[in-house]
Amino acid sequence: MSKIQVYFVPGLAASIAIFENIKLPKEQFEMYYLEWILPIYNETLQCYAKRMCEKVKHENCVLIGVSFGGIMVQEMSEIIKTKKVIIISSVKSNQELPIHMKLAKATKLYKAIPTSLLGQVNYLSRYIKGRGVLAKRVKLYNKYLFMKQTNYLDWAIENVLLWQRSVPDEKVIHIHGDEDMVFPISNIKNCIVVKGGTHIMIVNKYKWLNKNLPHLILD
Repeated sequence: MSKIQVYFVPGLAASIAIFENIKLPKEQFEMYYLEWILPIYNETLQCYAKRMCEKVKHENCVLIGVSFGGIMVQEMSEIIKTKKVIIISSVKSNQELPIHMKLAKATKLYKAIPTSLLGQVNYLSRYIKGRGVLAKRVKLYNKYLFMKQTNYLDWAIENVLLWQRSVPDEKVIHIHGDEDMVFPISNIKNCIVVKGGTHIMIVNKYKWLNKNLPHLILD
């Protein structure tokens, strides 16, 4: 039996290291990972998705995206033929964005966000020690943050808020945690709910994903 190729796209600015604990049976699946690339000045989401598709080397593959990566794989599926599209901790349309993101879009407040601070995690980690919540979060960011350039961060945040898709693709499989605080589940419809899952459940709910992803892909 021929193997199914599965491509993974991480969350906004995140490294493919977030998938380090995701394991699919090797006799059935081949796993590939797509790192973020720098956007071209004023590049549309669709044009960026087209460039990401150039890194996909197999036809009729499975695309799995986390958070902003979930938005990206949905855009990519408009360009290339896919076997299945699975999103995790993401949204299927701009209707599922939380109210504060919709307000940020309407007021253009997002343009005032100092995204350059996100690139200072290495610097902060020198001073935040211990085992507290903040220290753990800084450690996670330090480990998984990949794309720290301001032009990428500005572009990515803007494209989350200004995403044009208003009608969900019913074929998209959506996995979402009931404790996701970035995209609260109260705004999400037609998803597979993971109890206790947060926005970073790709990292801390990997056992659930390892157990269920093969069935979701094959069904």
